[in-house]
Parts: sequence; C-alpha cells; structure tokens
Amino acid sequence: MSQEILINVTPQETRVAVVENGLLQELQIERSTARGIVSNIYVGKVVRILPGMQAAFIDIGLERTAFLHSSDINLNTMNGTTNKVKEDDCISRKLHDGQELVVQVIKDPIGSKGARLTTRLAVPARNLVFLPFSTHIGISQKIEGNSERKRLKDIVKSHAGGVAGGYIIRTVAETATEDEIRSDIQILHKIWLQLQLKIKCSEAGDVIYRDLPLAVRTVRDMGRDNVERLRIDSRETWERAYELVAEYLPELAERVEYYSGERPIFDLYSIEDEIQKALSRVVPLKSGGHIIIDQTEAMITIDVNTGTYVGHRNQEETLFKTNLEAAQAIARQLRLRNIGGIIIIDFIDMVEIEHQRQVLRALKRGLSKDPAKNFITEMTSLGLLEVTRKRTRESLEHILCEVCPVCHGKAVVKTAQTICYDIFREIMRDSREYEDVSYRILASEKVIDMLLNEEEKSLANLREFINAKIELQVETLYTPDEYDVVMV
Repeated sequence: MSQEILINVTPQETRVAVVENGLLQELQIERSTARGIVSNIYVGKVVRILPGMQAAFIDIGLERTAFLHSSDINLNTMNGTTNKVKEDDCISRKLHDGQELVVQVIKDPIGSKGARLTTRLAVPARNLVFLPFSTHIGISQKIEGNSERKRLKDIVKSHAGGVAGGYIIRTVAETATEDEIRSDIQILHKIWLQLQLKIKCSEAGDVIYRDLPLAVRTVRDMGRDNVERLRIDSRETWERAYELVAEYLPELAERVEYYSGERPIFDLYSIEDEIQKALSRVVPLKSGGHIIIDQTEAMITIDVNTGTYVGHRNQEETLFKTNLEAAQAIARQLRLRNIGGIIIIDFIDMVEIEHQRQVLRALKRGLSKDPAKNFITEMTSLGLLEVTRKRTRESLEHILCEVCPVCHGKAVVKTAQTICYDIFREIMRDSREYEDVSYRILASEKVIDMLLNEEEKSLANLREFINAKIELQVETLYTPDEYDVVMV
C-alpha cells in the first residue's frame, strides 16, 4: 500500500490529507480560530453533580461546561477523597460542588454537547503513552507478533523506573529500537515532572498541557513502513517538522519534503474536488449504484441503492455486486468524513448467506485500515448492519458546514468561514498564473461581513502577499455558500 501525506498550511488553517494509491482516504482540518482540545489537560471545577446520570459538569474555562462520567474518574487522582470511597460508589461520594480536579479532554465539543473528560491522564509521545496514575503496561492490538509484543514490553519494563506510572505501547512502536523507546520514556518523565509543578501553581480554568499542533502531531505519528513521503507546503512548518524527525527518527528524514511547486499541493491528487464530494449526501458507485449518507445527532444512516445498475446476469448477482462495492465505499467514506457514533447501514436484501458474509468481510477489511476504533455487528435478515466508530473530533461536515437557513435544516451548506477560506485559496491559485490583475469578490452579505470583520487581517495579509487590489461586493441574490472571484 503506497501512502503519502500532504500538509497544506495557511495562516487560517492547517489541512492534512492521507492519500493511498492516489486516492484521498483521510482528511484532518485544524483552524487557528478553533483548534481541537482533545488531549489537553485542565484544572477544572465541579459546578453541578447529577447523581441520576452518574455524571458531573465541570468548568474548564470554555464557553460550555464539560461532561465527566463516574466511570472516567480515577480515585488515585482525586484530592480530598477518603480511602472508604470505592470505584463503583455513587458520584456524589466521589465529587462535591466547587471541588477542583485535574482533567483531560477525551472528546471535543460536538454540536450542542460539551467536551468529554477523564481524570485518567495520558501523555502521548511517538511510541508510548504515559499513564501517570496507572501501573499497567498495555500494547496496541495491531502489533500481532508475540515475540515483538514481548520484546517491546520487556524494553519498557527495563527503562520505566524512576517515575511511577504505566504505559501504552502504540502501533508505530512496532520494530522501534531500544534507544527510541528509552528516549520516549525520558521525554515523558520530563514532561510529567513539569506538569506536576504547573498543577501546583494553577487554578480552575487553567490549561496545564496542550497537545501539539496538527502538522507536528502528524509528523510525530507517521509510520515507518507505510508512509513513502510527507510533503509540506509551508517552509516554516517544514523546518520544524524536519528538525523533529532528524532528531528522533533520522531514518525517516529524507521522506519529509518541502513542497514549493507552482500548483497548490492539494491539486496534486484533485483533493479539493474530493473534499467537495465528501460533503454530498450521495456517493456514486462505479457500477451505477450509489449510497446515501444522512447525519443526524442521534445516528448516521447509510442506504445502498442499485440506481441505474441492472447487471448482466440474475438479480442476486446484481444486488451482491452493488453491496460489495458499497461496502468498500462505505469504509472509505466513514474515515474520510470522520463519521462516528452509531451507524446503521441498509444494504440491499440478498438471499444467499455466502453473499452476506462476503459483503461483511469486505466492510471489515476496509475498516481494518481505519485508525479509529470500530465494531461491526452481524447483518440482520433485513440487510441491516450496525457499526459503531469512535470519534473524538468533529466530522468533516460539522467543521465545514452549517444548517441551511433557506431550507430550514433539510440540508447543510458551507459556513461563511469555510467560504472565505475557499475564496482565499482560489485567489492564491489565480495569482500564480496571472500577474498585474485586481480581484473582485462577489458573495452573500454574510460572507462579505466576515471578510470585513473576523477575517479582515487575513484579507489584508493576502492583499500584501500577492501585491494586488481586492474589492468586495455584496450580491443580495447569492445563497450563503455562493460566490464568484472576478479578475478586473
């Protein structure tokens, strides 16, 4: 499997595309105005306890209070609790209003829900995750060889002394050398000692630890064997990434490249077109069939249809081929769109049990490449299949889109901020081809207002960078996601 990672960096956002065999498989977006907070550690304050839900709301200094379930409370981390409190006790015995505690975000705020927290702290490095309040040494299930699993565990045990805590050995640690593992342990111990000092002098709402930016995090976690090349179109980001790799993974340094080509980096594999397709409900299949993906707050439903495909043999073969192709497409779409939670797939009914098994195997095979944890049930007699996929960050649709104000929520459209960034990219692309031209942006009032206010600095920087005049014009008849860039 040939895998390449492309990183597109602008002052407004960082986008990471994972391309396998020339096809976009995964996309991550981090905006400077809304960085994800998963893995961040805060000092929080209990503001409300809900015994009926065995949960508490915690103020960590964000707009919305965060959610902490009783099962995510490690009593070893709690100050002020007595030895009589047990893990299965009611949450009102573990916490009290106004109590301060150190918590870590395990799930970003999504939709109307606040962030989800845990007190079971975990500090990541490349090969290991340090668990300061545990004694367990775990290992990724994706590392399968018994001898390799034993080798890695033995290395960790032999170098873990000095600072109490447990470890999780990550998938990328497979084939890692003893020096690399020891280096990770030393780094993690140093980070934890610094965090302990910071915790002592912090108060509720303070950030104790912030995870690395997306681009650097991607470089840290890149695989040894499967990533052939990682290209970055920002020299500043590339220099930081290269220094990181050269120090800790010198054998991979030559794979990290600075991209300075004339074409935008995401044009290399038509990634912009793939992103647009990933925002559509309908995903066409090569055979002529299609799948329809609908996202709601409760669950995701995926419907498989034969469409124009009528086949050349009997009906069962036609349905089987469509379902088989759909299974492969669904696995890719779940990862690409970062869809999580409960997913119900409505395959076309098939009579033959062996055909059902082959479709199920195809879906499992596709999802086995997905870094997110997932679980697949057996197919029902009606062709329904339930899939659960762990999602810690917002889906692609939630990042780029909002509920359409025209059709009253029956569809989604790109947000004004997303449109602004699309406009910036289009002007940058045109400026590479044409010199001594000015631009006029025609867009809805909402988009123009954002360009004049929240994105005023970004627009000014763009004008300066391309050394061109950019005019703005409100078009009252334009829909919220409609715009034109005209050269004048």
